[in-house]
Parts: sequence; C-alpha cells; structure tokens
Amino acid sequence: MTPEAMVGDITHLLEVWVAGWAACRGYETRTEGRFPAALRADTTGDWEYFASDPTDAEFADLAAKTAEAPKRVLTVLTNDVGRYKLLAEQHNLNATSASQTMMVVDMETQDSEDPWLSDDDLSLKTWESDGVHFAEVRSGDTLAVSGRVVVINGTAVFDKIVTEPSFQRRGLGSFIMKALAAQAFSHDVEDGLLLASLDGQKLYSHLGWSSVCHVLMLSACDEGSDLSVV
Repeated sequence: MTPEAMVGDITHLLEVWVAGWAACRGYETRTEGRFPAALRADTTGDWEYFASDPTDAEFADLAAKTAEAPKRVLTVLTNDVGRYKLLAEQHNLNATSASQTMMVVDMETQDSEDPWLSDDDLSLKTWESDGVHFAEVRSGDTLAVSGRVVVINGTAVFDKIVTEPSFQRRGLGSFIMKALAAQAFSHDVEDGLLLASLDGQKLYSHLGWSSVCHVLMLSACDEGSDLSVV
C-alpha cells in the first residue's frame, strides 16, 4: 500500500501503531470508546489515551479521564492542531508536546539486506523476543545506537530508535533503521509506521518516509514537561 493510500484512514494507522508500540514495550492495552489506550507501566505508571480527530464529545470524554490523574496523557493525531489546543484549554488540559509526527513508508522502497558497519570499532547485535526484533550497535561495552521493530498485520512498527549523543552525526541512525528493516523482512511486510521527533523526521524523510499527521500530547499536569520523551 502506498503512503498516500495509508493516510486515508488515520484511525486505523493509530490502532496498528498502538498495538505495535505496546508490543515493543510490553504495555497493557484496552479501548476507550472507539480509540485505544495503553498503560505506561515503566514510565508514568498511568494510562495514555489516544484519538485521531475525535469529535468534540469524544474529546470531552477522553479529557475527563485524562484529568483524573496528573500523569495521564491524551495523545491526539490530527492535522488541525489549533482546534485541539483550543479544546484542551476548554477542558483544562495543557499541551506537553506538539513536535512529533506520524510517518509511513512503503517497505518495498527500503533495503532488505543486512547492512554492514564500515567502522571496525563498532559491532551490531540483533535478536528477537516475543515477536519483537531488537538491534543495537556498540563500541566495545558502550551503547551507540539501538531500536526495535514488530510486524503487526503486515505493517512494521518501529520504536525507540535512539542514537546516543556522543555517536550522533555518524550515520548510525540510518544504519539501525536498515538493520531493523532487514529483520522485519523475515515477515510478510508491506508498510512501515512510526512516530518521529523533530530530529527523527529529518532522518526518516531522508530514508523515504512521509509524514501523515501531527501528534499533540495533552495532560492535566502544568509542569510543562515534554511527555514525548518518556
């Protein structure tokens, strides 16, 4: 499926992404109305609710649940960020992040071969656990870059792509994405899906990924912390 075709149903993309993201992190999931939710047991210890372009009534219901605890998060996927920031103000929620985007790619455009490291000081390790594929590059005992991917109904969901600060600008982000893609191709896979930070968007665009929509994260907490990083 082309990225253009995938964009037509953001709600479906959200369901697939949450299923993959939760599988990568071992999160419990449930549904709230027609949208998914996940228990972020390893970070906030509370629920994160998700919605794609919810109606005013749906937003109100999810905002009420979010406001019950300061560590709860409501994440809205939309291309009308202004509308949902206004609704958030009306329901006493604060924007904690609006910098991420959902991105997609046709996996046929991605390299299916295992990449190789040009630096002899670096080594790649890959493994699989409970259907989730992991990859990491180390320099001796020092972690340089890591990531994970799981395939959900033909879509490869990439997560936690992290290049350590002292190893940035060396092409390792591209390398780890290729290493993970090679593992994903052990399954029947058509599309790739992820949420990208501002820095990540530059990398993924270079690799052929396309942005679908913006990601707005909301919370009753007024500390102004960026919950996208946890």
